[in-house]
Amino acid sequence: MTMTLHPAMAEALRLTRAGNLAEATALIQSTLAGGAQADPSPPTAASCDIIDLKPCRVMVSSPERAVPREVRVLHSTVPPGAAGTFNEQNYSGAAGSLAYRLYIPHGATAGMPLVVMLHGCTQSPEDFARGTDMNRLADEFGFLVAYPSQTRGRNAQKCWNWFKPGDQRRDRGEPALIAGITRQVIADQRADAARVYVAGLSAGGAAAAIMGAAYPDLYAAIGIHSGLACGAARDLPSALAAMRSGGSAGSTTNGSRFVPVITFHGDRDTTVHQINSRQIIAAAYAAAGGFLQTRTETGRSAGGRGYTCDKSVDDKGQVLIEQWTIHGAGHAWSGGNNLGSYTDPTGPDASREMLRFFLDHRSMSNTHSGSTR
Repeated sequence: MTMTLHPAMAEALRLTRAGNLAEATALIQSTLAGGAQADPSPPTAASCDIIDLKPCRVMVSSPERAVPREVRVLHSTVPPGAAGTFNEQNYSGAAGSLAYRLYIPHGATAGMPLVVMLHGCTQSPEDFARGTDMNRLADEFGFLVAYPSQTRGRNAQKCWNWFKPGDQRRDRGEPALIAGITRQVIADQRADAARVYVAGLSAGGAAAAIMGAAYPDLYAAIGIHSGLACGAARDLPSALAAMRSGGSAGSTTNGSRFVPVITFHGDRDTTVHQINSRQIIAAAYAAAGGFLQTRTETGRSAGGRGYTCDKSVDDKGQVLIEQWTIHGAGHAWSGGNNLGSYTDPTGPDASREMLRFFLDHRSMSNTHSGSTR
């Protein structure tokens, strides 16, 4: 089947083949940042059928058997109206140095969970914090939030380099830096090493998938919003192709231990196609092993966005995988605050739902704050 690339993507591919790598790099970075003109046409059935991602050993409930969505009540540990601190920190290790912002809620104590948030292209930690409202939730429920800050020196558009082989492996490149930041916060703040999570948007979502794959001993669960699977691309041309029609056989675990995953993706996203969410979920099913039962739930947010949520549970009823499809939404954080970039305030609250999912999972590893192995 032949796919027609977005004009900007096709041009970047032409530049790459012609040897103009600098120009191609600039163009893909702009595209990853959402700078390319959006394709107004919705995804077609044909484009969604390019890769057969039907999981094995999974029972999918029919619509008439769908059950109401379960809501886990989160109990606040921080007084209403209290505010924490949001300061810049720095990490240095064998892979280099990287700045990050750390949010410490009011009245923080030892043993709090930690959420690591990876921003999208052109964003900053401050912008991402405003858009996701994760700091507000940290004040409300009592957890730490770390925001690693990509530099223009590593990527002109401040994208995480999810499509470079040197930034896709444990103890190398950007994954080593992000893991180093995570361990530093755990040690400095005496966070609960069994409740450490990583989430991201777009290129940050793809980076979060890589972190789950490379460090399943470090993160108890991962959240991927409008992102791509680990291993979806290995260079610029394959990155462009993956954004348009899904990547190669990516994996959220790289063959190692399964990590619970929750995804959010708009079905009108013209920057990163929705098929990438399906690919993340298919890889997660394969890594989970055994029998999983999937139930489909539908609803509508207070802002009017319809959504479908597929929850996959094990034989004990534990939800291991959640896939949220936001109907009519584009490349934006669902339920986000419009004070930040790339947000869709009308959608269901991705931040709150991720937090609910995260806090239902604890890591069984006891090696978080130790060596890199």
